[in-house]
Amino acid sequence: MSEVVHLPDREGDGRGVLFEGAPKTVRLALDEGDRVPPHQHPDKEIVCHVLEGAIEMTLGDETVDLSAGDAARFSGDQDISPRAREDSVALLVLAEG
Repeated sequence: MSEVVHLPDREGDGRGVLFEGAPKTVRLALDEGDRVPPHQHPDKEIVCHVLEGAIEMTLGDETVDLSAGDAARFSGDQDISPRAREDSVALLVLAEG
């Protein structure tokens, strides 16, 4: 069985899980200057695809700048803290590491 979600229909959700079960798929919408506090997703590998805007992603001791069209893969075993450099929307997929 297939599941389809139209992302523009999810506007205003902030952080919204798109599908039940694994892999966890999340739409993240942040206003310019908003930051998600440092947190971890132990035993997960994460892919972040920035759909709109620009995000400064703090990953442990490293900071990666991502813009619309960029995708990054990283371990959830470290502190993660995205901050929007402008209004931004990203799609995150969290899979077993």
